[in-house]
Amino acid sequence: MAQDSEQNGSAPKKKQILVEVKNVVKHFPVRGGLLQRTQGWVKAVDDVSFFIYEGESFGLVGESGCGKTTIGRTILRLVPATSGDVIFDGKNIFDMTANELKALRRDIQIIFQDPYSSLDPRMPIGESIAEGLRIHTDKSAAERYDIVVEMLNRVGMRADHARRYPHEFSGGQRQRIGIARALALRPKFIVCDEPVSALDVSIQAQVLNILRELQKDFGLTYLFIAHNLSVVEHFSDRVGVMYLGKMVEMASRDDLYRDPLHPYTQALMSAIPIPDPTLTRQRVILEGDVPSPLNPPAGCRFHTRCPLAFDKCSQEEPPFKDYGDEHYAACWLLETGEKGASKLTRENLPDEARVVEV
Repeated sequence: MAQDSEQNGSAPKKKQILVEVKNVVKHFPVRGGLLQRTQGWVKAVDDVSFFIYEGESFGLVGESGCGKTTIGRTILRLVPATSGDVIFDGKNIFDMTANELKALRRDIQIIFQDPYSSLDPRMPIGESIAEGLRIHTDKSAAERYDIVVEMLNRVGMRADHARRYPHEFSGGQRQRIGIARALALRPKFIVCDEPVSALDVSIQAQVLNILRELQKDFGLTYLFIAHNLSVVEHFSDRVGVMYLGKMVEMASRDDLYRDPLHPYTQALMSAIPIPDPTLTRQRVILEGDVPSPLNPPAGCRFHTRCPLAFDKCSQEEPPFKDYGDEHYAACWLLETGEKGASKLTRENLPDEARVVEV
């Protein structure tokens, strides 16, 4: 495409940012006592910023409880943000009125991790898929049914399935129904909240292939939330890594998996299984547990488990900055000026860090 543009004398098309998350914060109150007063705040998402280009799949990974799902729901205003901004197609979602937000629902949808709990057990799945069409459009019942059948066919299901109820389907089929429901309004942006984490590996591949085909056909943009790094590598164009409510690294898929800069990302990468039993990988075992988001550590939040931490890590929060080619990271070791200074190798790994061969 770039070569054709150059031959025609025109500049290559510049990537357009569809979603921009700016300094989003989401704190949940912890209440207790007889009067249920607020006794503290769970800092689920704490000053997170990233952007998603139009037509790309942006993967968001991290340990359970790091705030991945919360940031996805906050972007869609399914939960109210404490502060920050989310710019979608040039408009601030957090400043929208109820009527403006209702109109926006046509362009942004979500696929939930547990499709069964998101479907009404007393409603045939055809009605569940058509519900958005009934609310947001003036299409007739016949037109809505035609769209439902089309969406079911697109996800590999039959027209007669529209009359059945959620309990009559397997987990993989219910996730296909969730995809069909999200797609019915032809949105621009879909948040995929761990859509394959509860499925068998073979079914995971089928669902991912469906999502990829739909992206090509409809020009969809995805925020793909997952904890399986292999799935994210297969599906995403760019990847962001979260730890304890903070974004610690963000880069293109190839750059992140080839040369992770942050020690936490490197530890995650070392845990990815290798399908060849003749190969070995240096495994980094992190000591200790993830700190509580109710009382996160000062400075870099990863310093309590980082084998390369030094005094400054516990005193000041590192900047989340671009270290070249849109490869962002937040680590004081990178500020030393040496490329790859945070690499967990045998040469620079402290003695107290546990490294085993797998």
